[in-house]
Amino acid sequence: MKLWEDPRVVKGMTAQLLERRQRLAAGEKPLGWKMGFGAPGAMKLLQTSGPLSGYLLQSALLSSGATVDVKGWTQPVAEPEIGVRLGADLAPGADVAAARAAIASLTPAIELADLDLAGSPDAVEPILARNIFQRRVLLSAQSRNGGDTAGLVSRVFRRGKLAAETAEPEALTGKVADLLVHLADMLGAFGERLRARDLVICGSTVPPPLIESDEVEFRYALDPIGEVAVRFTR
Repeated sequence: MKLWEDPRVVKGMTAQLLERRQRLAAGEKPLGWKMGFGAPGAMKLLQTSGPLSGYLLQSALLSSGATVDVKGWTQPVAEPEIGVRLGADLAPGADVAAARAAIASLTPAIELADLDLAGSPDAVEPILARNIFQRRVLLSAQSRNGGDTAGLVSRVFRRGKLAAETAEPEALTGKVADLLVHLADMLGAFGERLRARDLVICGSTVPPPLIESDEVEFRYALDPIGEVAVRFTR
């Protein structure tokens, strides 16, 4: 069974995309899409066969260095991600070569989420209906043309010190081009498409960092492209 045929996913995506369409009809502007729960451990926990997907709106977008008020959040999470800007549409049924060709550029991104629901097989529908806890997305001012991920190193800094590092930033998420193929098929099953100029954030490159109550800054470098940072207030 394909992920988008899973009854939990059908119900959750139907609710999620209805909300998106309502928000767009009310005047909000689309930004793109997000992937989540694609690490092997997460898929085992949820009993899913691939990453889940959510949407991004322009109203969630912040520049690197912005301050975000997390007062009242249940559990803030700051995920260091590879951001992909598409230069061409990507239709359902596309292959990996087409996905690679559709990538215009890569950029470091931080997604801020509010983890307010424990993961379990029964949680797949509400996780999707809540747009996978999406709150904000911050982008670096630096980007690199094309979709080549070879040689990228992900570094996370917390409290001013290196806290996590990986020379395999796609190890937890899967390959960027494979993710785009999966996302195009997922969206196509529910009447949506990946479009040129969409931003796609691909999931956390390290185990998702839970932001603690005393943390005031989080910085992420995707070397050699650049870095992105966020500050917190409460």
